[in-house]
Amino acid sequence: MTTLHDLPTPSLLLDLDILRRNIARMAQAVARHPGVILRPHMKTAKSAAVADLAAPGKGPITVSTITEARYFADHGFRDQLYAVGIVPAKLDAIAVLNAEGNQVKVITDDLATARAIAGHAGVLPTLIEVDVGEGRAGVAPDDDALLAIAAALGPKLAGVVAHSGHSYAGRSPAEMEQVAEAERAGILLAARRLRDAGHEVGIVSVGSSPAALYARHLDGVTETRAGVYMLGDLFQAQIGTHPPDDIAVTVLASVIGNYPRRGAVLLDAGALALSKDRSTERAPRDFGFGRVLDLEGRPIGEAIVTRVHQEHGEASGPGLPLDRLPVGARVRIQPNHACLTAAAHDRFHVIEGSRVVAAWERVNHW
Repeated sequence: MTTLHDLPTPSLLLDLDILRRNIARMAQAVARHPGVILRPHMKTAKSAAVADLAAPGKGPITVSTITEARYFADHGFRDQLYAVGIVPAKLDAIAVLNAEGNQVKVITDDLATARAIAGHAGVLPTLIEVDVGEGRAGVAPDDDALLAIAAALGPKLAGVVAHSGHSYAGRSPAEMEQVAEAERAGILLAARRLRDAGHEVGIVSVGSSPAALYARHLDGVTETRAGVYMLGDLFQAQIGTHPPDDIAVTVLASVIGNYPRRGAVLLDAGALALSKDRSTERAPRDFGFGRVLDLEGRPIGEAIVTRVHQEHGEASGPGLPLDRLPVGARVRIQPNHACLTAAAHDRFHVIEGSRVVAAWERVNHW
Protein backbone atom coordinates (compact mmCIF):
# COMPACT_ATOMS: atom_id res chain seq x y z
CA MET A 1 0.00 0.00 0.00
CA THR A 2 1.37 3.38 -1.03
CA THR A 3 1.21 6.04 1.68
CA LEU A 4 2.11 9.71 1.95
CA HIS A 5 5.54 8.65 3.23
CA ASP A 6 6.27 7.01 -0.13
CA LEU A 7 5.71 10.04 -2.36
CA PRO A 8 8.38 12.50 -3.46
CA THR A 9 8.08 16.02 -2.13
CA PRO A 10 6.68 18.40 -3.04
CA SER A 11 3.66 16.52 -4.43
CA LEU A 12 0.13 17.63 -5.21
CA LEU A 13 -2.48 15.67 -3.26
CA LEU A 14 -6.17 15.36 -4.15
CA ASP A 15 -8.61 14.06 -1.55
CA LEU A 16 -11.16 12.02 -3.49
CA ASP A 17 -13.92 12.17 -0.87
CA ILE A 18 -13.75 15.97 -0.65
CA LEU A 19 -13.62 16.29 -4.43
CA ARG A 20 -16.81 14.25 -4.74
CA ARG A 21 -18.56 16.34 -2.07
CA ASN A 22 -17.65 19.58 -3.79
CA ILE A 23 -18.84 18.32 -7.16
CA ALA A 24 -22.13 17.08 -5.70
CA ARG A 25 -22.72 20.42 -3.93
CA MET A 26 -22.43 22.38 -7.17
CA ALA A 27 -24.52 19.90 -9.14
CA GLN A 28 -27.32 20.22 -6.57
CA ALA A 29 -27.11 24.02 -6.64
CA VAL A 30 -27.43 24.18 -10.43
CA ALA A 31 -30.22 21.60 -10.43
CA ARG A 32 -32.39 24.22 -8.69
CA HIS A 33 -32.64 26.05 -12.01
CA PRO A 34 -34.73 24.16 -14.60
CA GLY A 35 -33.27 24.20 -18.08
CA VAL A 36 -29.85 25.44 -16.99
CA ILE A 37 -26.89 23.14 -17.57
CA LEU A 38 -23.62 23.17 -15.67
CA ARG A 39 -20.59 23.54 -17.95
CA PRO A 40 -17.73 22.88 -15.50
CA HIS A 41 -14.59 24.92 -16.05
CA MET A 42 -11.59 22.59 -16.14
CA LYS A 43 -8.94 25.34 -15.90
CA THR A 44 -8.28 24.48 -12.26
CA ALA A 45 -8.32 20.68 -12.34
CA LYS A 46 -6.95 20.23 -15.90
CA SER A 47 -7.58 16.50 -15.57
CA ALA A 48 -9.78 14.15 -17.58
CA ALA A 49 -10.28 11.97 -14.51
CA VAL A 50 -11.71 14.94 -12.61
CA ALA A 51 -13.80 15.93 -15.64
CA ASP A 52 -15.33 12.45 -15.68
CA LEU A 53 -16.71 13.20 -12.20
CA ALA A 54 -17.68 16.84 -12.80
CA ALA A 55 -19.20 16.33 -16.27
CA PRO A 56 -20.57 12.76 -16.25
CA GLY A 57 -21.05 11.05 -19.58
CA LYS A 58 -18.51 13.35 -21.28
CA GLY A 59 -20.81 16.30 -20.78
CA PRO A 60 -20.14 19.92 -21.75
CA ILE A 61 -17.07 21.59 -20.25
CA THR A 62 -15.19 24.88 -20.30
CA VAL A 63 -11.47 25.19 -21.06
CA SER A 64 -8.95 28.01 -20.95
CA THR A 65 -6.15 26.95 -23.32
CA ILE A 66 -5.79 25.35 -26.73
CA THR A 67 -3.77 22.58 -25.09
CA GLU A 68 -6.69 21.86 -22.76
CA ALA A 69 -9.10 21.84 -25.68
CA ARG A 70 -7.03 19.23 -27.52
CA TYR A 71 -6.42 17.14 -24.39
CA PHE A 72 -10.07 17.00 -23.36
CA ALA A 73 -11.24 16.36 -26.93
CA ASP A 74 -8.85 13.42 -27.09
CA HIS A 75 -10.48 12.14 -23.88
CA GLY A 76 -13.98 12.32 -25.39
CA PHE A 77 -15.16 15.74 -24.17
CA ARG A 78 -16.41 17.13 -27.46
CA ASP A 79 -18.71 19.97 -26.33
CA GLN A 80 -16.35 22.69 -25.13
CA LEU A 81 -16.30 26.43 -24.60
CA TYR A 82 -12.86 27.98 -24.96
CA ALA A 83 -13.51 30.81 -22.53
CA VAL A 84 -10.59 33.12 -23.28
CA GLY A 85 -10.81 35.75 -26.00
CA ILE A 86 -9.66 34.16 -29.24
CA VAL A 87 -7.02 35.71 -31.50
CA PRO A 88 -6.99 35.11 -35.27
CA ALA A 89 -3.75 33.10 -35.06
CA LYS A 90 -5.56 30.43 -33.00
CA LEU A 91 -8.56 29.99 -35.28
CA ASP A 92 -6.92 27.26 -37.35
CA ALA A 93 -6.35 25.11 -34.24
CA ILE A 94 -10.00 25.38 -33.21
CA ALA A 95 -11.17 24.70 -36.75
CA VAL A 96 -9.08 21.52 -36.86
CA LEU A 97 -10.64 20.31 -33.62
CA ASN A 98 -14.13 20.95 -34.95
CA ALA A 99 -13.36 19.29 -38.26
CA GLU A 100 -12.72 16.14 -36.21
CA GLY A 101 -16.28 16.19 -34.87
CA ASN A 102 -15.85 18.34 -31.78
CA GLN A 103 -17.99 21.35 -30.93
CA VAL A 104 -15.52 23.86 -29.53
CA LYS A 105 -16.97 27.35 -29.22
CA VAL A 106 -14.85 30.51 -29.00
CA ILE A 107 -15.49 33.98 -27.59
CA THR A 108 -14.62 37.52 -28.65
CA ASP A 109 -15.42 41.14 -27.86
CA ASP A 110 -13.40 42.51 -30.79
CA LEU A 111 -14.83 43.64 -34.11
CA ALA A 112 -11.72 42.89 -36.18
CA THR A 113 -11.50 39.39 -34.69
CA ALA A 114 -15.20 38.84 -35.44
CA ARG A 115 -14.49 39.67 -39.06
CA ALA A 116 -11.58 37.21 -39.10
CA ILE A 117 -13.85 34.50 -37.66
CA ALA A 118 -16.52 35.21 -40.26
CA GLY A 119 -13.96 35.02 -43.04
CA HIS A 120 -12.47 31.72 -41.86
CA ALA A 121 -13.56 28.62 -43.74
CA GLY A 122 -13.74 26.48 -40.60
CA VAL A 123 -16.58 25.77 -38.20
CA LEU A 124 -16.16 28.40 -35.47
CA PRO A 125 -19.29 28.96 -33.37
CA THR A 126 -18.69 32.18 -31.45
CA LEU A 127 -20.08 33.83 -28.35
CA ILE A 128 -19.80 37.56 -27.78
CA GLU A 129 -18.28 38.34 -24.39
CA VAL A 130 -20.34 40.77 -22.33
CA ASP A 131 -18.99 42.78 -19.40
CA VAL A 132 -21.49 42.53 -16.53
CA GLY A 133 -19.40 44.36 -13.95
CA GLU A 134 -16.06 42.61 -13.60
CA GLY A 135 -14.27 45.08 -15.85
CA ARG A 136 -11.86 42.55 -17.31
CA ALA A 137 -13.14 41.87 -20.81
CA GLY A 138 -16.33 42.14 -22.81
CA VAL A 139 -18.58 44.81 -24.28
CA ALA A 140 -21.22 46.51 -22.18
CA PRO A 141 -24.73 45.11 -22.74
CA ASP A 142 -25.95 48.46 -24.09
CA ASP A 143 -22.88 49.22 -26.23
CA ASP A 144 -23.41 49.60 -29.97
CA ALA A 145 -20.27 47.48 -30.44
CA LEU A 146 -22.37 44.47 -29.42
CA LEU A 147 -24.54 44.79 -32.52
CA ALA A 148 -21.58 45.54 -34.77
CA ILE A 149 -19.74 42.40 -33.64
CA ALA A 150 -22.87 40.30 -34.10
CA ALA A 151 -23.38 41.66 -37.61
CA ALA A 152 -19.76 40.86 -38.47
CA LEU A 153 -20.06 37.29 -37.17
CA GLY A 154 -23.25 36.61 -39.07
CA PRO A 155 -24.23 32.93 -38.93
CA LYS A 156 -21.23 32.10 -36.75
CA LEU A 157 -22.83 33.92 -33.82
CA ALA A 158 -23.78 31.27 -31.28
CA GLY A 159 -24.70 33.36 -28.24
CA VAL A 160 -23.37 35.52 -25.44
CA VAL A 161 -21.10 34.82 -22.49
CA ALA A 162 -20.29 36.66 -19.25
CA HIS A 163 -18.08 36.02 -16.23
CA SER A 164 -18.98 37.28 -12.75
CA GLY A 165 -15.44 37.20 -11.41
CA HIS A 166 -16.26 40.20 -9.25
CA SER A 167 -18.34 37.83 -7.10
CA TYR A 168 -15.02 37.05 -5.40
CA ALA A 169 -15.29 40.41 -3.68
CA GLY A 170 -18.46 39.29 -1.92
CA ARG A 171 -18.41 38.18 1.69
CA SER A 172 -21.96 36.91 2.20
CA PRO A 173 -24.58 34.86 0.34
CA ALA A 174 -26.62 38.05 -0.13
CA GLU A 175 -23.72 39.78 -1.86
CA MET A 176 -23.10 36.76 -4.11
CA GLU A 177 -26.77 36.64 -4.98
CA GLN A 178 -26.71 40.32 -5.89
CA VAL A 179 -23.74 39.84 -8.24
CA ALA A 180 -25.40 36.79 -9.82
CA GLU A 181 -28.58 38.74 -10.49
CA ALA A 182 -26.67 41.69 -11.96
CA GLU A 183 -24.84 39.25 -14.23
CA ARG A 184 -28.11 37.67 -15.33
CA ALA A 185 -29.75 41.03 -15.98
CA GLY A 186 -26.78 42.26 -17.97
CA ILE A 187 -26.44 39.28 -20.22
CA LEU A 188 -30.19 39.07 -20.81
CA LEU A 189 -30.16 42.70 -21.93
CA ALA A 190 -27.41 41.84 -24.40
CA ALA A 191 -29.30 38.78 -25.65
CA ARG A 192 -32.52 40.76 -26.05
CA ARG A 193 -30.82 43.51 -28.05
CA LEU A 194 -29.28 40.93 -30.38
CA ARG A 195 -32.60 39.13 -30.87
CA ASP A 196 -34.39 42.40 -31.50
CA ALA A 197 -31.81 43.03 -34.23
CA GLY A 198 -32.70 39.72 -35.86
CA HIS A 199 -29.88 37.50 -34.56
CA GLU A 200 -30.28 34.02 -33.14
CA VAL A 201 -28.89 33.72 -29.62
CA GLY A 202 -28.87 30.06 -28.69
CA ILE A 203 -26.44 30.15 -25.77
CA VAL A 204 -26.66 32.49 -22.80
CA SER A 205 -23.70 31.54 -20.62
CA VAL A 206 -22.85 32.97 -17.20
CA GLY A 207 -20.84 31.94 -14.24
CA SER A 208 -18.33 31.83 -11.44
CA SER A 209 -18.30 29.40 -8.53
CA PRO A 210 -19.89 31.81 -5.98
CA ALA A 211 -22.53 33.10 -8.41
CA ALA A 212 -23.45 29.59 -9.56
CA LEU A 213 -23.95 28.48 -5.98
CA TYR A 214 -25.91 31.48 -4.72
CA ALA A 215 -27.94 32.69 -7.72
CA ARG A 216 -31.58 32.98 -6.65
CA HIS A 217 -32.81 32.22 -10.15
CA LEU A 218 -31.34 31.95 -13.64
CA ASP A 219 -34.40 32.54 -15.81
CA GLY A 220 -33.33 33.18 -19.39
CA VAL A 221 -29.87 31.66 -18.91
CA THR A 222 -28.99 28.41 -20.68
CA GLU A 223 -25.80 27.45 -18.82
CA THR A 224 -23.56 28.35 -15.92
CA ARG A 225 -19.84 27.84 -15.60
CA ALA A 226 -17.76 27.27 -12.47
CA GLY A 227 -14.40 25.64 -11.84
CA VAL A 228 -12.50 26.25 -8.62
CA TYR A 229 -15.36 24.74 -6.56
CA MET A 230 -14.09 21.24 -7.40
CA LEU A 231 -10.79 21.62 -5.58
CA GLY A 232 -11.45 24.56 -3.29
CA ASP A 233 -8.85 26.65 -1.50
CA LEU A 234 -8.37 28.92 1.50
CA PHE A 235 -9.78 31.97 -0.25
CA GLN A 236 -12.89 30.20 -1.57
CA ALA A 237 -13.51 28.73 1.88
CA GLN A 238 -13.68 32.23 3.31
CA ILE A 239 -16.18 33.53 0.77
CA GLY A 240 -18.50 30.55 1.20
CA THR A 241 -17.91 28.52 -1.96
CA HIS A 242 -17.42 25.46 0.22
CA PRO A 243 -17.07 24.65 3.93
CA PRO A 244 -13.64 25.33 5.47
CA ASP A 245 -12.86 21.62 5.71
CA ASP A 246 -13.66 20.92 2.06
CA ILE A 247 -10.37 21.90 0.43
CA ALA A 248 -9.61 18.88 -1.72
CA VAL A 249 -6.09 19.81 -2.83
CA THR A 250 -2.97 20.15 -0.67
CA VAL A 251 0.76 20.11 -1.25
CA LEU A 252 2.83 17.46 0.51
CA ALA A 253 6.15 18.89 1.72
CA SER A 254 9.18 17.80 3.72
CA VAL A 255 10.88 19.70 6.52
CA ILE A 256 14.40 20.61 5.35
CA GLY A 257 15.37 22.86 8.27
CA ASN A 258 14.34 23.35 11.90
CA TYR A 259 15.13 26.69 13.59
CA PRO A 260 13.95 26.97 17.21
CA ARG A 261 15.56 30.37 17.71
CA ARG A 262 13.16 31.92 15.21
CA GLY A 263 10.32 29.45 15.82
CA ALA A 264 10.20 28.22 12.24
CA VAL A 265 10.72 25.24 9.98
CA LEU A 266 11.87 25.36 6.39
CA LEU A 267 10.01 23.28 3.78
CA ASP A 268 10.92 22.04 0.32
CA ALA A 269 7.73 23.61 -1.08
CA GLY A 270 8.28 27.21 -2.07
CA ALA A 271 6.93 29.68 -4.60
CA LEU A 272 6.88 27.18 -7.46
CA ALA A 273 5.11 24.41 -5.53
CA LEU A 274 2.65 26.66 -3.66
CA SER A 275 2.47 29.79 -5.88
CA LYS A 276 2.94 33.33 -4.60
CA ASP A 277 -0.77 34.10 -4.59
CA ARG A 278 -1.76 36.24 -1.59
CA SER A 279 -5.52 36.30 -2.10
CA THR A 280 -6.26 35.61 1.56
CA GLU A 281 -4.50 38.85 2.44
CA ARG A 282 -7.76 40.53 1.40
CA ALA A 283 -9.97 37.94 3.06
CA PRO A 284 -11.15 37.90 6.68
CA ARG A 285 -8.20 35.70 7.64
CA ASP A 286 -4.74 35.93 6.13
CA PHE A 287 -3.09 32.52 5.67
CA GLY A 288 0.18 33.82 4.27
CA PHE A 289 1.21 31.47 1.47
CA GLY A 290 -0.77 28.50 2.82
CA ARG A 291 -2.00 26.77 5.96
CA VAL A 292 0.08 23.99 7.53
CA LEU A 293 -1.61 20.63 8.18
CA ASP A 294 -0.44 17.30 9.52
CA LEU A 295 -0.54 14.20 7.35
CA GLU A 296 -4.11 13.47 8.46
CA GLY A 297 -5.24 16.83 7.14
CA ARG A 298 -5.61 18.53 10.53
CA PRO A 299 -4.36 22.11 11.10
CA ILE A 300 -1.12 22.30 13.06
CA GLY A 301 -2.05 25.03 15.51
CA GLU A 302 -2.15 28.38 13.75
CA ALA A 303 0.90 27.66 11.61
CA ILE A 304 1.08 29.13 8.12
CA VAL A 305 3.72 29.49 5.42
CA THR A 306 4.95 33.00 6.12
CA ARG A 307 7.43 33.46 3.28
CA VAL A 308 8.56 31.66 0.15
CA HIS A 309 11.55 31.54 -2.16
CA GLN A 310 11.67 29.54 -5.36
CA GLU A 311 12.07 26.13 -3.68
CA HIS A 312 11.87 27.11 0.00
CA GLY A 313 8.87 27.81 2.20
CA GLU A 314 9.15 28.96 5.79
CA ALA A 315 6.39 27.95 8.21
CA SER A 316 5.80 29.43 11.62
CA GLY A 317 3.02 30.43 13.98
CA PRO A 318 1.40 29.52 17.30
CA GLY A 319 1.19 25.80 17.96
CA LEU A 320 3.94 24.74 15.56
CA PRO A 321 5.56 21.78 17.38
CA LEU A 322 9.22 22.24 16.45
CA ASP A 323 10.25 19.27 18.58
CA ARG A 324 8.06 16.99 16.43
CA LEU A 325 9.15 18.39 13.08
CA PRO A 326 12.75 17.30 12.54
CA VAL A 327 14.36 17.40 9.13
CA GLY A 328 12.59 14.74 7.05
CA ALA A 329 9.20 15.13 8.74
CA ARG A 330 6.26 15.72 6.40
CA VAL A 331 3.37 18.17 6.40
CA ARG A 332 0.62 19.24 4.03
CA ILE A 333 -0.12 22.79 2.88
CA GLN A 334 -3.55 24.10 1.94
CA PRO A 335 -3.23 26.65 -0.88
CA ASN A 336 -4.61 30.16 -1.14
CA HIS A 337 -5.48 29.70 -4.81
CA ALA A 338 -5.86 26.15 -6.06
CA CYS A 339 -5.67 27.12 -9.75
CA LEU A 340 -2.20 28.61 -9.44
CA THR A 341 -0.84 26.04 -7.00
CA ALA A 342 -1.96 23.08 -9.11
CA ALA A 343 -0.48 24.62 -12.26
CA ALA A 344 3.06 23.78 -11.13
CA HIS A 345 2.33 20.05 -10.90
CA ASP A 346 1.87 17.47 -13.65
CA ARG A 347 -0.33 15.08 -11.69
CA PHE A 348 -2.60 14.60 -8.72
CA HIS A 349 -1.70 11.95 -6.18
CA VAL A 350 -5.21 10.88 -5.27
CA ILE A 351 -5.76 9.99 -1.63
CA GLU A 352 -8.46 8.35 0.43
CA GLY A 353 -7.59 8.91 4.06
CA SER A 354 -3.83 8.43 4.25
CA ARG A 355 -3.75 5.93 1.37
CA VAL A 356 -2.58 6.92 -2.10
CA VAL A 357 -5.02 5.22 -4.46
CA ALA A 358 -4.18 6.68 -7.89
CA ALA A 359 -2.15 9.18 -9.89
CA TRP A 360 -4.19 11.34 -12.25
CA GLU A 361 -2.41 13.26 -14.99
CA ARG A 362 -2.92 16.99 -15.49
CA VAL A 363 -2.43 19.00 -18.67
CA ASN A 364 -0.49 22.21 -18.18
CA HIS A 365 0.83 24.98 -20.43
CA TRP A 366 -0.84 26.53 -23.48
